[in-house]
Amino acid sequence: MQRVLLGLLLSAAIGYAGYTKEALSRSGAVGAVLIGTAVFGLGGWDWGILLIAFFISSSLLSRYRRLEKASLAEKFAKGSRRDLGQTMANGGLGALLAIGSALYPHWLWLAAYVGAMATVNADTWATEVGVLSRTRPRLITSGQEVEVGTSGAVSWLGTTATLAGGLFIGLLAALLQLAWQGEEVLGQAWLLLLAGLLGGLGGSLFDSLLGATVQAIYYCDRCAKETERPLHHCGTETRRLRGWRWLDNDLVNLTSSAVGAAVASGLAITFL
Repeated sequence: MQRVLLGLLLSAAIGYAGYTKEALSRSGAVGAVLIGTAVFGLGGWDWGILLIAFFISSSLLSRYRRLEKASLAEKFAKGSRRDLGQTMANGGLGALLAIGSALYPHWLWLAAYVGAMATVNADTWATEVGVLSRTRPRLITSGQEVEVGTSGAVSWLGTTATLAGGLFIGLLAALLQLAWQGEEVLGQAWLLLLAGLLGGLGGSLFDSLLGATVQAIYYCDRCAKETERPLHHCGTETRRLRGWRWLDNDLVNLTSSAVGAAVASGLAITFL
C-alpha cells in the first residue's frame, strides 16, 4: 500500500508537470496518474523509470523542430498534447502487466512490459523523427511512394528511429537490472535489451501494417488531404477512404504494444 501511495504521488507530480508543459491535456494528466500509480505501485521502480523515460523522451522529440512538423499535424488523429485516449493506448497495457506481476509474480511480466514500452517508444520516435525525412516514405505493404505523414508509410530515417527507440528502452531496462541485482542477472539483462530492440521493432512495424491496411483513414474534400480525423482541423466532416471505422490510431497503438509484448515474451520464454 505504501508503494501504491508513493506511485500516486509521483505520477500526480509527473502528470501536473506534463500538463503545465503542454505535453498532456487535462484528461491526459488523469490518465498519466492512473497508469503511473499502477506501474509504480505494483510494478516497482524498474517499471516506473521506464515509463518516465518513454514520457520524457517522446515529449522532447515532439518539440524537436516543431515548426517544421506543424504542417503535418492535420494528417494525424491528435496533436502532440496527449489526451486520455493516447495515454491509455500507450500505457494501458503496461498498467495491466503491472497488475498481473503483483498478482502472480514472475520475471516474464517485466519482459513483456519492456516489449510493450519499447513499442510505443519506438513508434513515437519513428513518427517524430521520420516525418523529417528528406526522401519520400513508402507504404510498408506495396513500397509505393506516398506523402510524408501517411499512415502505414516507412522511411530509412523513421526505421532508424524505430530501432533507436526500442533499443533505448531495452538498454535502460538491462542497466536497471544490473544496477539492482548485479552480474548474477546478466543473462536476463541481455534478454531485456533484445526484448526492447526486437519487441519495439516488431510492434512498430505491425503498427505501420495496420495503418496501411485496416486503420480508419479519412479524406477532407475541402482541403483535398488524407487524415486520421473524422472531423478535419478545418471543421469539415471527412469521408472514410478505407479501413475499419472503429479502428482509430489509439486502438492501433494499443494493439501494437500487445504485439511488442508478445515478441518480448516469446524471446524470454525461448532463451531464458
